Amino acid sequence: MTPTAVITAATGGIGLETALGLTDAGFAVTVIGRNAHRGATAVDRINARGGQPAHFLQTDLSSLDEVRSLARHLTTRGHLDVLVNNVGAMFPDRTDINGVEATFLVNHLSPYLLTELLLPVITGRIVAVTSAATMAAKKVFDTVEPPGGYYGFHWYGRAKLAHLAYTLDLARRLTATGITVLAADPGGAATDMTDSNSRHPKVVSPALRLLWPLVRRTFERATSGPASLAARSSITAATHPTLPTGTMIGPKGTPVTPPRAATDPRTAQAVHELSRRHAPLTTIPDEISK
Repeated sequence: MTPTAVITAATGGIGLETALGLTDAGFAVTVIGRNAHRGATAVDRINARGGQPAHFLQTDLSSLDEVRSLARHLTTRGHLDVLVNNVGAMFPDRTDINGVEATFLVNHLSPYLLTELLLPVITGRIVAVTSAATMAAKKVFDTVEPPGGYYGFHWYGRAKLAHLAYTLDLARRLTATGITVLAADPGGAATDMTDSNSRHPKVVSPALRLLWPLVRRTFERATSGPASLAARSSITAATHPTLPTGTMIGPKGTPVTPPRAATDPRTAQAVHELSRRHAPLTTIPDEISK
């Protein structure tokens, strides 16, 4: 039977390169994204490889209602071998979506909700794409928004830390189920997100703005590599036959040690409580508009 994979935010960048890699590995890939034209272009590129036919499902992953509808649709298709939560977004200015701060919504609540709703049909692996930005994150999760001013890079790191803590705790929860849960750090790459945000000094804290020329050069060096190389960690996590659950794959495609805060049970518990409050696991809508 052909293995199946769903990859979120896979119409370009690291997500698309991950889809190409999984297609080459024999998977039938479903690409998730919000732009129909980009989705069609991505599927054409994937199908040109000559592997299993790829499909596109249009979903705005910043909408929890659309995430629920997507989950409904995917569960009706039967078992799913691999889910890659590749979605990520950084905002130069503080943004709300339906009353919830957007950075936390897109980078954690959305993939959290999709994962939990798909657990009944996942039979193989869950891969969460994380970021080294977790090291710059505030580690307080009493509320969606951390104390202090809004600085996009740091809030992005905090949301990625929340999802990494959730992912590692999920690995523990699912130990006896046969589902393998992994994290993948792609490192830096030249993508739409990094290109559009690394030019804004306001994405970092005031202290780092004083060193902005140096910080900007550091960002640019760190995000100058190709997305195809950055996808290596996700592809390895999705396909390597012997990786134990709870492993984090680094940018070189080998296991690395997760940040200490991501393995703290207190962090995981706080993230769980916050997630259940803002993304309740309610009934999935009967209709899906695709």
